[in-house]
Amino acid sequence: MYSSDQMPCSMFSLIAAQITRYMKEVQAKNHTEVTEFILLGLLDNSDLQAVLFGLFLLIYVATMVGNLGMIVLIKIDLSLHTPMYFFLSSLSFVDASYSSSVIPKMLVNLVAENKAISFNGCAAQFYFFGSFLGTECFLLAMMAYDRYTAIWNPLLYPVLISGRICCFLVAASFLAGFGNAAIHTGMTFRLSFCGSNKINHFYCDTPPLLKLSCSDTHINGIVIMAFSSFIVVSCVVVVLISYLCILIAILRMPSLESRHKAFSTCASHLMAVTIFFGTILFMYLRSMSSYSMEQDKIVSVFYTVVIPMLNPLIYSLKNKDVKEALKKILQKEIL
Repeated sequence: MYSSDQMPCSMFSLIAAQITRYMKEVQAKNHTEVTEFILLGLLDNSDLQAVLFGLFLLIYVATMVGNLGMIVLIKIDLSLHTPMYFFLSSLSFVDASYSSSVIPKMLVNLVAENKAISFNGCAAQFYFFGSFLGTECFLLAMMAYDRYTAIWNPLLYPVLISGRICCFLVAASFLAGFGNAAIHTGMTFRLSFCGSNKINHFYCDTPPLLKLSCSDTHINGIVIMAFSSFIVVSCVVVVLISYLCILIAILRMPSLESRHKAFSTCASHLMAVTIFFGTILFMYLRSMSSYSMEQDKIVSVFYTVVIPMLNPLIYSLKNKDVKEALKKILQKEIL
């Protein structure tokens, strides 16, 4: 007979032994399979490769300058040391990061004859892109909650969204995003790839990788869809509930000026949320009805290349505090 404290130990030991044996089998099997993938890219037309290279290079430079510039601006201007801009600087870091996990390799493949990416490189790109993309979902939801708290209960706002709570919410967003990506990566790269190694995409993404696998991907599709749907739906629900409460609070305000001021503080975030989640939801709705790899690549360009560039523009052009802070810094530089 096992005692009450021995049984959990023996169960954990048995589970650990099974996991170790399984990982050894997977590693041994992968040694005889695909060691690299070929990224086919966006288009087969070689005449447009140079044009796309120049366009995407300009977008990537604008993305990095905009997002890193936003981080530096928030860091050096004391008037922007508030929870709202702490979330915004974290969002800028995430945008720069998940854009950098895809675009540099895409730019190289547009001009290089060898479009190969190693098995481990593909897994790393898959993991980090998924991590930062998931983190952005959670961060946008947290930012909606922040705006709701600021408008619904401004007197308790410094207590409800303190510096410690801000750090906790951002850390939780990163932890959830990276944890979810670990599940996706583990589920995808445990599969066997023993046939074609040509990925019909410009980066390592789930659908084209599952198509290449010679394993049964039915369970993978269910698990990945379940986790992705839960994250997207839960974040969208938080955003919708937050902005519904914000709308109710704004309509209760007595003066038109106070209503306009409250709405202006949310306009930038609402625009960024609409663009980001609108694209993600379009991907889900379209894939349920008629999945097309070519359409998937076009939509992927939008949320991997365009959205990270748009976010700093949206927050700088639509935000009075950011424009004032930037104006002060430029005036100091000129003088």
